[in-house]
Amino acid sequence: MDIVILLIPIAIILAGFAIWAFFWSVNSGQFDDLESPAHRILYDDDEDLIPEDARQKKDNPEPEDQDQDTR
Repeated sequence: MDIVILLIPIAIILAGFAIWAFFWSVNSGQFDDLESPAHRILYDDDEDLIPEDARQKKDNPEPEDQDQDTR
């Protein structure tokens, strides 16, 4: 039963720390923009990491039907 006297103040201190950490994160802007980090993975910003021989060619347009030119 003596341990309860020790555990209750420890629990109150930990709860106070958790509440302080929550309010600190809200005030410092941690929850301002929740959608941008999720969309950031969709952007191709890793062009430098792709080896030269594995890159897709962007300058080469798709060939058009050559049958229309010969008619």
